Amino acid sequence: MATDDPHPDRDADPAAVPSDAELEALHEVELGLEWIQRAQGCLLEFHHATGHGMDHLARSEELLREAGNDDLADAIRTELLPHGVVDEDRWSYDVLENFQTTLLAETRSLERRVRRELADGKRHVRERRQEREWKRRAEK
Repeated sequence: MATDDPHPDRDADPAAVPSDAELEALHEVELGLEWIQRAQGCLLEFHHATGHGMDHLARSEELLREAGNDDLADAIRTELLPHGVVDEDRWSYDVLENFQTTLLAETRSLERRVRRELADGKRHVRERRQEREWKRRAEK
């Protein structure tokens, strides 16, 4: 059964308990996913910052036009506002969505598979084992 049991491998069949090498590999996969999720956060920040920057440029277009600087306002309207962040057509949300539907989704799927195959779906098995060891050591 794939669960997030807070006490993995307690009363488990020793043959079913992941080896140290498997635990280390599983831990690295979990850390890899955590860093990919952090990268998504950075892309969200990039997306929001880009949007705020574009909002300011849109406002500056209005102000320049009101001040009689139509040529500068036109440059903002035609050269900057419709422009994507990667090329002419790829906006920040495109980059974010592509990341979410490819690398992030694929990494999540692989992490679930590794957990399912090595640890019966349990998360943070290595950390839970370390927690138990530290608690046992503290009780001595």
